Order: sequence, then C-alpha cells, then structure tokens
Amino acid sequence: METLDPLDAMMLTAELISSPMHVAVALIMTPPTGTSSTTFVDELYEQALTASDPVDPRLRRRPYRGVDTGGLWVWREVDELDMRHHVHRLTLPPDAGTTELWDLVSELHAEPLDRSAPMWMAYLIDGLEGGRLALYIKIHHIVIDGVAGLKMIADSLSEDPDRRDMPPFYADATPPEPPRHRGLNPLSMVRDAAGVAASGLNLARNVASAEVTNLVGGLITPTIAAPFGAPHTRFNTKLSHQRAFAATSLDHNRIRAIQHAADVTGNDVAMALVAGVLREWLTAQDELPEQSLVALCPVTVRDRDATAADNGHGNQFGLGLCPLATNRDDPAQRLRLVHEAMAGVKYQVAARGPGAMLMVLMPAVVPTALAPLLPFSSWVRPSYNLPISNVPGPPRQSYLNGASVDEIYPVSVVYDGMALNVTLCSYADQIGVGYIADREVMADVRDLIPLTETALAELEAAVGVV
Repeated sequence: METLDPLDAMMLTAELISSPMHVAVALIMTPPTGTSSTTFVDELYEQALTASDPVDPRLRRRPYRGVDTGGLWVWREVDELDMRHHVHRLTLPPDAGTTELWDLVSELHAEPLDRSAPMWMAYLIDGLEGGRLALYIKIHHIVIDGVAGLKMIADSLSEDPDRRDMPPFYADATPPEPPRHRGLNPLSMVRDAAGVAASGLNLARNVASAEVTNLVGGLITPTIAAPFGAPHTRFNTKLSHQRAFAATSLDHNRIRAIQHAADVTGNDVAMALVAGVLREWLTAQDELPEQSLVALCPVTVRDRDATAADNGHGNQFGLGLCPLATNRDDPAQRLRLVHEAMAGVKYQVAARGPGAMLMVLMPAVVPTALAPLLPFSSWVRPSYNLPISNVPGPPRQSYLNGASVDEIYPVSVVYDGMALNVTLCSYADQIGVGYIADREVMADVRDLIPLTETALAELEAAVGVV
C-alpha cells in the first residue's frame, strides 16, 4: 500500500474547502490534408475509447482514504478504466475562435476532478475557426506535475507528418528517466522538503519562525527577496470557484534576439516580459504598488561536480523569490534588475545547494498552497505575488496522427493567495504564454494578450533590437 506524500495529502484536504489543484495543457491542431476537424476528432475519440494500449500506471490509480488505511491517504489502482468517463468530445459554436476556446477551457479548468476515479480528463474539441481542433487535458497535481505531464503529451506526438499509428497520450511508454525537471514546479519542489512540515503544528511553527530561519541561514542577499516581503495585491486573496484563461504565442527568435542583445538568459527575458505586462495592467487599474512585485520562479544551475557526459543529469533545480522591478519605468532597467536578481538566486542554489534554498523558502511557499488549513493565513504578508515558470515542450514541429500541432499552451493552477499564474512553454520556434486567473479577481485576463505584444516590443526597442 503506497501512501501519498505528506504535502500531497494536505493538498487533497485543502482542496475540499479551496481550489482544484490540477494542471493542464491545451493543444491547437490542424487536421491532415483532406480530413475535416470533425472527422479527425471522431477518429481520435473512437481510438481513445477502443485502444488496447496499456495505460500509464500513473493514470490507473486514484487516491483513497478509509478505515482500512487508518485514515491515511493511499494510492489504489483501478482494475478497469472507464474511458467514457475520462475522454470527452465537444464541439464549439459556429465561427468560434480562440476567445471561445479559452472560455471553454476556463469552464473546464474550474471543474474539480472526480476522486472516485483516476484524476485526469481529456477533451477533444472541434469547430475551431480555420477548420482546426483542440485537445485539452487536465491531470491532478498529485498524479503528475506540469513538466512531466507535458512530457507525457510530447511522447504521444511524432515529428513524422505521415505517421498514423501513434498511441493515445495515456498509453504506457518506456519507464521515465529520473525526474530531472521535477524542480521546475513550485509545489513539486516543496514536496521534496515537506517531511519537515508534515504536521500542521510544525507547519505553523515554521511559518512563525521564517524570519529567524532566514537570518541564521544567511541565504538572503540584497538581490533576493525575503519571504513575507512582497506587496499585497489583488492577486493575493481568496478565490472564487470560477477561472479565466487566455493565451498567446510568441516568436522564439524575438526572445533570443533580446537575450543576445542584453547578454541575459531567455528566462530573464520572459520574467521581464511578464513584469512589463503586469506593470501596464496594474497601472491601468490604478493599483500598481510602489514596491516591486515579487515572483516565485524556478532556476536551473549546473552542478559544480557534473561532467560533460552527464547529459543534463548534473543540473540542480531550485526555487527563488525574484523582484520583478515593476516599480521601474524603463524596460531595459527592469530587464537588468531581473537578470541580477535571477543571477543571485542561481548563485545561492549553486553555492548552498537547492535543499538549503528550499528550507528557506518552504515556510513562504507552503502556507500559500495550504492557506485554507492555516487559520492565520489571512494576516500573513505574501512572500510572492505570483509564480512565473517555463516548461520545455517538443523542440521541433510535431504531429498527432498526421495532424499538425500548431500551438501548445500550459494551463496551470491557482489557489487561495495566488490568483494569477503565468506559465510559458517552448515549442519548436514558438513560446506559448498561458495566463490562468480567478475570474472574480481578474475577469479581463484576456486583456493581458495585447499587453504581452506591447511589452515584448518595448523590450526590443529598449535593448536596440530592430
């Protein structure tokens, strides 16, 4: 009997009185030449219901708690999956565009997953303008995190446009390698250190002593934001049960051009881009704080003991609190300050190790994820205003049984105290940017889409990219 990790168990409990904790991905595709989106979706749906491929073990089990488990949450494998429960077919209204698609995704993302079955759902959607179709898949965070979930989807695609025998995304593939990218998700990182805060008492004690821990540890520097030091914004509040999603795609070459012109990383550019978007949006609402917003962000550094033959396994993954310089008007200055902050976080992860950084940040992150279980969380100053993260997608143009995968967008998770989440996903020569928010907090999340283009153009002009 495999028990759930302590944080996963607490997340399940918190979810009952708070927000769904699933992550998702949305793919927009063009069907093969000579095939309508309706016909192609019908074929995919039929394949999903009738395929005999073994199902990925992670998608065959569900969380269970009862008298026979002593009240503990455990994993229980399901003998037979009802694919009609997990896979659905939908059609958009006539002349529907991405606005209507994202409205549908918002509704689907707001619905919690059924705990009496393995916690995942897939929706095949036709009727998108231009004869295109969409695939929206959501999986609970305790089953798989965003990076691993995207890899699962990528493994079901092919770079061969003529291949027609691709197994369903839920099919069992070759056993995965050790989780090299697990640290790219804040909740996954916290899970790795959750043993020191398995009980509510220890959790509360850690929150209360966070500042002492930081001072003693010596891990906070002028370039790294301290926990509980972010300004309060509308994003840091309790959520409703409604969601709002919007997404856009950027040319990866534009990001690279800014990166090279400013001598920074691609992730620095992404962070500064989102900073520009939020600055403009909050200014329009007359809500821009005098103090800079702070983002929770993942970092990757090369292990000092790694060799060239490690193939990336020598990477270390950590979390950091990054001031976004939203109180600075100059885009170039914002980019430089973000770069300095991220460099400081990377230095600390490399010098102290990701575990040390986790111990500093865990008192700041865990209360956010588990706010419904903490009676004092409403008066705890936020440590960060939102998470911003990158997830790697397929590096080259991909196909699903001959259908061209045109765009890939991550749909992440929001919860009490964190009403906006921004996730970027690289795919071929594109960067997909997904904004997920609480609808009551940010009903006009689609307004961030034109602001994204504006912020990117401002960065280009600021660093001299023509």
